[in-house]
Amino acid sequence: MVYDVIIIGGGPSGMTSAIYSSRARLKTLLIEKAGCGGQIAITDHLENYPGFEQGINGFELTVKMQTQATNFGTEFVYGEVVSLQLNDKIKKVVLSDNKEYSAKTIIISSGANFKKLGVKGEQEFIGKGVSYCATCDGPFFRNKEIAVVGGGDSALQEALYLTKFATKVNLIHRRNEFRATKILQEKVFEEQKINIIFDTVIEEISGKELLEQVKLKNVKTNTISQLSVNGVFVFAGWIPNTSFLNNQIKLNEQGYIITDDKMNTSMEGVFACGDVREKTLRQVVTATGDGAIAAFSAQHYLK
Repeated sequence: MVYDVIIIGGGPSGMTSAIYSSRARLKTLLIEKAGCGGQIAITDHLENYPGFEQGINGFELTVKMQTQATNFGTEFVYGEVVSLQLNDKIKKVVLSDNKEYSAKTIIISSGANFKKLGVKGEQEFIGKGVSYCATCDGPFFRNKEIAVVGGGDSALQEALYLTKFATKVNLIHRRNEFRATKILQEKVFEEQKINIIFDTVIEEISGKELLEQVKLKNVKTNTISQLSVNGVFVFAGWIPNTSFLNNQIKLNEQGYIITDDKMNTSMEGVFACGDVREKTLRQVVTATGDGAIAAFSAQHYLK
């Protein structure tokens, strides 16, 4: 079978593409590695997505999007994409189990993965105190002191969420001010459970069977200190999921896909949307906008 559109990735941009392309009566297949939703599926509370004045749980929004795409006729396959064959008119997508799917157009919405700190002890204590998902692991740190690393929206939002469980949240940021939106900063500065540590990085994570402490370094004074915590939540940025492209599509220096405003990539018939592409703002609302444009552009290309 040759699909009209194959969408790689089931985050907000991918599912929006699926809704738009299926609704346009295009034969649409969405391939997702694990579970749909991407980062929003593990986000406790979205308060800036239009139409939900009280906010909405990320997993709940994911279910609504997937149900809508399914109702319009989108087919879903779960598996890891390892390579693409893009040069011919009919393009092929190859999965890790060697299954192949063919389509006239491809929409890449593979998103991005969390960036690790790369410090001593981080890998050793993953699942033993080191986490990259507050919603997943927050309840395990009830009545314990923890650290959160980062200064963007995700770090501040998750630090606020973790105050539901932890006795104290040490928010560590390498700069002297946050990059997050002002409303999140205001909430963090007002929260008594959050202790802000600016101009500081983690140099080492240590403990016995479980994480017990972190070594901190002040980047301005080079002062070294120890902080006793039971958990470290890392929100230090993202790495785009583009390794499976094998240099077939033009990327920027950070590995994000370069597109125009119609979501065209450097390869004809291939589009990209959401967090995987080079852009100024990475939010759910911009991802859904990208997804709609990508689907519209794929429809126009097919015509």
